[in-house]
Amino acid sequence: MKMERILPFAKTLLKNAISPGDIVVDATLGNGHDTLFLADLVGETGKVYGFDVQQEAIEATKKRLIENHLLDRVTIFHAGHEHVSVKIPDVENGKITGAIFNLGYLPGGDKSIVTHSESTIAAIEQLLAIMAPKGIIVLVIYHGHEQGAVERDDLLEYCQKLDQKKAHVLRYQFINQQNNPPFILAIEKR
Repeated sequence: MKMERILPFAKTLLKNAISPGDIVVDATLGNGHDTLFLADLVGETGKVYGFDVQQEAIEATKKRLIENHLLDRVTIFHAGHEHVSVKIPDVENGKITGAIFNLGYLPGGDKSIVTHSESTIAAIEQLLAIMAPKGIIVLVIYHGHEQGAVERDDLLEYCQKLDQKKAHVLRYQFINQQNNPPFILAIEKR
């Protein structure tokens, strides 16, 4: 297939926005795959700020970073992504070029612990306020569970109402696949 699948396309969007030395955010650490990817993109002089509410996700991410000798590029917060503006130092305001959210639940973890639209929207608003112009937020939306469908609908409504003078919003989705496949909402700050 020549069309990029969802996760590779998310990485393409981030690669296009992030350069060595940049400041970025992994809003949902999960098992650390995106954190590792971002740490590699920002290089030795960049910084990744990572957030997760689950200790299991934090430990998996730290382990992955240590194995790849990249832990020194990442600051991890045991907190929800709705605390972005409080946790990330003010000195980084205007410097953040990319952020990624993988919404839903931790793969292989407790499926009762899920992301919620209220905290996700709060994080998006905070990021848009502190990001650099042309910074990009990539939301990978897993909506094949009850709360995921609620979060999907709330995020679509929120993003459709974003002022086009402040942000461009892209929806990338395969529309003929079964079982509620994930899709992307990408927000580029203007």
